[in-house]
Amino acid sequence: MSAPQPPRGTRDLLPPVSERFAELERTAASIFSSAGYRRVITPEFEATEIFARGLGEATDTVTKEMYTFTDRSGNSLTLRPEGTAPVMRAILSNRLYEGPLPVKLSYSAPMFRYERPQRGRFRQHFQLGIEAVGAEDPALDAEVIETGLRVLREANVGEVTLLLNSMGHPSEECRGRYLPALRAFLQQHRDELDSDCRRRMETNPLRVFDCKVPGDQRILAEAPTIDQFLCPECREHLDAVKTYLKDAGISFVPAPRLVRGFDYYTRTTFEYQSSALEAAQNALGGGGRYDGLVQQLGGPPLPGIGFGLGVDRILLAQEATGAAAGSARLDVYVVPLSRAERDLAVRLVREVRDAGMSADMPYADRALKGNLKNADRLGARFAALIGPAERDAGTVTLREMTSGEQETVPLDGVALRMGERLR
Repeated sequence: MSAPQPPRGTRDLLPPVSERFAELERTAASIFSSAGYRRVITPEFEATEIFARGLGEATDTVTKEMYTFTDRSGNSLTLRPEGTAPVMRAILSNRLYEGPLPVKLSYSAPMFRYERPQRGRFRQHFQLGIEAVGAEDPALDAEVIETGLRVLREANVGEVTLLLNSMGHPSEECRGRYLPALRAFLQQHRDELDSDCRRRMETNPLRVFDCKVPGDQRILAEAPTIDQFLCPECREHLDAVKTYLKDAGISFVPAPRLVRGFDYYTRTTFEYQSSALEAAQNALGGGGRYDGLVQQLGGPPLPGIGFGLGVDRILLAQEATGAAAGSARLDVYVVPLSRAERDLAVRLVREVRDAGMSADMPYADRALKGNLKNADRLGARFAALIGPAERDAGTVTLREMTSGEQETVPLDGVALRMGERLR
């Protein structure tokens, strides 16, 4: 019988990848906290209508990719496919909008989408993100964008390109002027577009810019773009965002065909791309404004902006840049040479850990050669050997694993000596 495997489109994160994952979460949490974003943890499944209403019933995520099920009470529930709508639901459920605005929250969570698995894309994937709700100041847009860039720079993912656009506002003066022009163009080329693009023409014409078919892309390169139709207020907002980014020394590439995958986006939209990855996987994340989303979910008219970063893509970019760190190193591996020294070894492990360093020991009988090999596999900097002679003398033989150099150290001074040598 073959060994059981994880479900298709999922994977086990094992050391050292899981350790890089944890380090990325710690780094992001520190950066988010420094900008005033506090951690929120939402359920991994929500009422299906949260996503249908929030993301748009005609989006690919809702129509093709959600893991939806009916519970024993007949309720339709869906595993979380993205992070923003659940956070908005949490803000509404707990009436956080009655407190200081903007509400600034961060998350790190798994997402679930029934997609075709490929490199850097999984059916269970992980996202880091922030949401700021209750202000439409373009300075907040710039803060959100800069916060994401800080995380990516600290993660060593290579050169990051920031794509920037505005999707305008769903008013007659803005998208109301643009969509008829786009529909007219698409209608002229209807027979040249694939069936997926033709479907998007009818449901949400902006979605056609997501088409990946090369033939479609060549046609869409000639399509009118929304930057030609932005209302004065949306243009002023975008210009202000650009000014704040420039003032922060952040370069960007105008991307008038950049759209996000959900219907709730308005005005500022952006995407981070890594030069270390091929075009099919180079998007590390992105986000934008969603000024009507809270109201769509039944709340007050609160503007908002946020982003999501793909952890799996970031880990992939780290590997491509050679920045993927190895396993976390162990400070010392304590080796009793016989059972008579085991109690001393247990105490020494505890003392080293209490001193703020990492320590481990073998919990099975092995020869010295096998234990030293195990210490090397664990990346131990030192091996602390305790045999009969050391036991009687109250000492330890401390071996530096890389050089093989050894010294005799008093048993009660091992932590102090290691601290000196590890500085």
